[in-house]
Amino acid sequence: MDIIQRASPNVNDRPSGITVDMVILHYTGMKTGRAALDRLCDPEAKVSAHYLIDEDGTTWQMVEENRRAWHAGFSHWSGAANINDRSIGIEIVNPGHEFGYRAFPEEQMAAVEELLAQILERHRVSPARVVGHSDIAPTRKQDPGELFDWKRLADKGLSIWPAEPAAPIKQADARHYLSEIGYDAEAPLADVVTAFQRRFVPADVSGALDDKTRAVIAAVHDLNS
Repeated sequence: MDIIQRASPNVNDRPSGITVDMVILHYTGMKTGRAALDRLCDPEAKVSAHYLIDEDGTTWQMVEENRRAWHAGFSHWSGAANINDRSIGIEIVNPGHEFGYRAFPEEQMAAVEELLAQILERHRVSPARVVGHSDIAPTRKQDPGELFDWKRLADKGLSIWPAEPAAPIKQADARHYLSEIGYDAEAPLADVVTAFQRRFVPADVSGALDDKTRAVIAAVHDLNS
C-alpha cells in the first residue's frame, strides 16, 4: 500500500526490553482528517500516532514503528500499564461522537485491513491484542466506537469475535471475567461493561450486565482461554 510520510515530533524511544505486542485502534474525533493530522504533528499538542487513515483510504505515517508514539494516554490491558510502550497506534479519521459519528467507509476499512495485516505479520502480534482505545481506557474513551466493524476484522484474522454467545456468566463474576479478557480490574465496572459492549455488543451500549452481555462476555473469555 502507498503510505505518505509526515513526521511528528511527538515521539520518544520505547523502554529497553519492551517489544511491540499490541495494536490500538482509535478514531480521530475531529471535524476533518486534515485537522487531526495537523494536531498529531503539532509539538504543542503532545499527541501522536504511528499511522492515520483517512476516509478515502489515504494513509499517513507519522512515527516509525520501532519508536513510541503518544496515542494511548493513561491506559491498562492484561495487567500492563503505559500501553504506549508496547503498542502501535492507528488513528482512523471519523468525527466521533462529538462531531457527528458515522460509519467507516469501505475504502477506509480496506486500508485498515491492509495495514493491520502488515503490522501483525511484522511484529507477530496476536489478533487478540488488536484492541480499541476504549478497551484500554474505558473511563476516558469511547473510540473507535460501536459503528466500527470489529467482526469484519476478525473474519480476516485481524482481531477476535465470538462465533456464538456462551451460557451467561453470573453478574457477580463479571469483573473477574472482564479482567481475564484484559480490561482494567480497577476501573469502574459500568465503564468497563460499556467499553466491552461498544466492541462486542454494539447494538446495545447500555452499561448494563444484561443476559446477552453476560453471554458474550463468556464467549469472548473462552476465545482467550
